[in-house]
Amino acid sequence: MPTVTQDLNNLPDVQSELDGRGMPIQRVGVTDVRYPICFSSSESTQSTSGLWEVAVSLVREKRGTHMSRFLEVLSEFEGVQTLDTLFETCVQVKERVSAEDAFLKVQFPWFVEKTAPVSKRIGKLGFDVEISVSCGRACGTEVSIRVPATSLCPCSKQVSDFGAHNQRCELRLSVRFSDGEMISLEEMFRIAERSASAQLYSVIKRVDEKHVTEQAYSNPKFVEDTVRDLAESLNSDVRIEWFKCSVENFESIHSHNAFAEIISE
Repeated sequence: MPTVTQDLNNLPDVQSELDGRGMPIQRVGVTDVRYPICFSSSESTQSTSGLWEVAVSLVREKRGTHMSRFLEVLSEFEGVQTLDTLFETCVQVKERVSAEDAFLKVQFPWFVEKTAPVSKRIGKLGFDVEISVSCGRACGTEVSIRVPATSLCPCSKQVSDFGAHNQRCELRLSVRFSDGEMISLEEMFRIAERSASAQLYSVIKRVDEKHVTEQAYSNPKFVEDTVRDLAESLNSDVRIEWFKCSVENFESIHSHNAFAEIISE
C-alpha cells in the first residue's frame, strides 16, 4: 500500500477554502462543551462546571471556521471570570478566526446560603444560571436564572372548606443591564423568590414546614400574579435595561402545567 508523505508544517487549510454557494452562516461553532469556570458575582466567587457554547458568523465566501481555536481560547484563560472577562473572551474568539461576530454562552449551577425561617438551620440551595455574550456588529450581555419556589392556588383556597392545592414552581428571568450597572446572581435570586407564594429551603425542620406551609396559604398566587409581581420588581429597577420573565407552575392536581410570560418593551 503506497504511503503519502506530507509536510506536517504545511498541511492544507481546508476550512479556508472558498465556497461558491453564496450563503453566509449566522452562527457556527461548538456546543455541549464541558469546561470548568470560576465565576465572581460580586457577592461570592464559586468554582463550578460550565456547559459552554462558542460560535461565530461565517462570511459567504468561506467554507468553514477553525473550531479548535475556540477551545484554545477557553483553555488559555486562567483566573476568575466576570461578565467583563466573558465579553473579552468572546472578543478573543472573534479575533482568533477573523470573524465579523462571535457568540459565547455558558450554563452553570450557582448556590446560595439559605437560613430556615424558624429553626435557623443553614443549607445551600442551587439554581441554574446562563450567561450569553455577543460581540461584533451587535454587542451585548444577557444573564438568565431559573429559581425554584412554591405557589398556592387562590381559587383552590377560595372554593375549598379546608386546604388548597400547592406545588413547586419555577421563576425564570433574563436581564440586560444598563451601561455600567450589574446585579449579582444572588440578588437576582432574591428578587425572583420574593415574588412567589413561599420560598424553598434545603434544610428545614417541622417548625419550618409549619411556617412555610402557612406562609404559602396566606399568600396565594395565580401564575399570572407571580409573573406580574416579578415583572413589577424588574421594571422598577433602574439598573435593568431590558428583561424577560416567566413562571411555570408544576400543577399538583392537573395533568398540565401553567405558565405566564412578560417581556419588557
